[in-house]
Amino acid sequence: MNDLTLLIPAKNESDSLPIVLEEIKNYNLKKIVVLEEEDTITFNSIKNLDCEVLFQKNSGYGSALIEGIQKINTKYMCIFNADGSFDPKELKAMYTKAKSNNFVFASRYEKDAGSDDDTLLTLIGNKIFSMLGKIFFRLKLNDILYTYILGETNLFRDLKLSKNDFRICIEIPINIKNKNFSYTHNSSHERSRLKGVKKVNEFIDGSKILIYLIKRIFVN
Repeated sequence: MNDLTLLIPAKNESDSLPIVLEEIKNYNLKKIVVLEEEDTITFNSIKNLDCEVLFQKNSGYGSALIEGIQKINTKYMCIFNADGSFDPKELKAMYTKAKSNNFVFASRYEKDAGSDDDTLLTLIGNKIFSMLGKIFFRLKLNDILYTYILGETNLFRDLKLSKNDFRICIEIPINIKNKNFSYTHNSSHERSRLKGVKKVNEFIDGSKILIYLIKRIFVN
């Protein structure tokens, strides 16, 4: 997998990220960690580890992804969480499927999949958003908000992503569908985050995603 780069957006992950990088240190791939420049604690925790660090110019989860995508020079890339919730053992299967599909979405709601991190609220919310994606955008995905996604780097760029916050989670699959890129899913088991706190606010970010989704229904 030496033609694969993990794009790791991180914010205040000094406790979890070093453990994540240690776990994947023997994987034959590249790693780009995207940080806000003020996040010196996280930077100091990984500055001696095997990864490239990119300081994002604009704040937000979406901005970290958008800016990171532009810096990747391998054929394939994969969005990878800094909190330890993504299991790197699933990368090989996703990478293999990417040879015959433009994008591979990890899914927590397939057979032999699951989540140790879902709350009742996030479970219901994810199911509702995924249902709306199927109805209004004909997306064949059961886990539309999960950003464990592997695909061709050039095609990630072609998506022309613009949302600087967690709305990018829904922007990615919709743009993939609109571009008629091929995609499939891979059963995934989301682990509990290692340490620290979630960066997603279930109510605020969920509301923003819902409003954005409704807007895309009418202007898609």
